[in-house]
Amino acid sequence: MKKIVSVIFLFAVSLAILSCNETAKKVQSEELKYSGNPLFKSPLTADPCVMAYKDTLYLFAGSDQTPEGKEGFKMHDWYIFSTTDMVNWTNHGVKLSVDSFDWASHNAFAGHCVENHGKFWWYVPMVHKDSLTRVHEGFAIGVAVADHPLGPYSDPIGKAIVVDSTKNTIPLDIDPAVYVDDDGEVYMFWGSWGEVRMVKLKDNMVELDGPIENVEGLTNFFEAPFIHKKGDTYYMSYAAAYPSRTDYATAKSIKGPWTYRGVLNDTLPNSPTNHQAIVNFKGNDYFFYHNAGLPNGGPFRRSVCVDKLEYDENGLLKKVVRTEKGVPQIQ
Repeated sequence: MKKIVSVIFLFAVSLAILSCNETAKKVQSEELKYSGNPLFKSPLTADPCVMAYKDTLYLFAGSDQTPEGKEGFKMHDWYIFSTTDMVNWTNHGVKLSVDSFDWASHNAFAGHCVENHGKFWWYVPMVHKDSLTRVHEGFAIGVAVADHPLGPYSDPIGKAIVVDSTKNTIPLDIDPAVYVDDDGEVYMFWGSWGEVRMVKLKDNMVELDGPIENVEGLTNFFEAPFIHKKGDTYYMSYAAAYPSRTDYATAKSIKGPWTYRGVLNDTLPNSPTNHQAIVNFKGNDYFFYHNAGLPNGGPFRRSVCVDKLEYDENGLLKKVVRTEKGVPQIQ
């Protein structure tokens, strides 16, 4: 009789343990939070740049201000957002604008921020006030600097680094992407209308160090170059064709030659532009982009999103799977 009671007791305990485990799994599943896409309902955000610094991820973004039903880009400000867990974001507000640059007129297009020498350098394109610099569309690239990712940012030289009249620029000098290489050398890429350029920057981060060079091998390139590195491989992602998707190429040197690898992110519904940023944060790889996914969104009213970035066994990038739920919360 005692054996029967013992068996029944052990069976009951086992059932209780199994039940507790299932309950715990269910609760854990229910409590797992996701960022959601788009990340923010307001303000409208576009052209993301992301930087991991210490235990925080900083998102630098332009802002679409075109009223509903109107066409054309109206952009005056750049915002900064931050997170430590990919789900809870803090909006730090406008941290840079056209008004921050005495030489600039309008159109705060896609910028890029990097850390170097213990400072933070935010490279941004805008239309230049001085008509004498305009050969094509009048865009110029300048830089603001700060001692902390959140600023305050200021123009250290009071002038643009690249203007229309700079030798071997392009018809539309926008979308700067700056990369500090492992050896400390700094390179700036930019481009649009199917042409992409690169130039080495001096150690002071505000002057060109040599001639502007053409970049070859980026099949279907339209605009929005972006460099990241994993292991000994450089990855160049960019907006391809128009309406744009995101394609990418790889190289063993930041100077190329580049090998075309294919499509990374397909074209977006209702948004002909496609601007990406890639970052590793707390051991996770992320792909930031914008779409027109809000109810009041559109081609000139975009919003930043994030999804997972994955590599295959050969180190090539898998096509991004866009989701409405975004990415899960991390510690």
